[in-house]
Amino acid sequence: MSLIANVLGFSAFGFATRCFQLGLQKRFMFEAPQTHLMTMAGFGAAGWGVYELEQRQKVLIDAKKQILLANREKENAEYEAKRASGGEEH
Repeated sequence: MSLIANVLGFSAFGFATRCFQLGLQKRFMFEAPQTHLMTMAGFGAAGWGVYELEQRQKVLIDAKKQILLANREKENAEYEAKRASGGEEH
């Protein structure tokens, strides 16, 4: 998901949350429009944070995957070398 989609999606959810809150209180939906903007900004910031978190996790997972693949190749090479030299088989 792109950064823009994350921020806009979270902002829309913030707007809906504020409208729902006012609806529960039986108040006029657009009584104080600045609170809608503040809620949207807060949720948008949360969306940006989630996006950044996903990107950092993706980098860490890719690095760990490379380490695991390298270890697997090393173990396979050792196993094949042992097997070719006539060592014990499992």
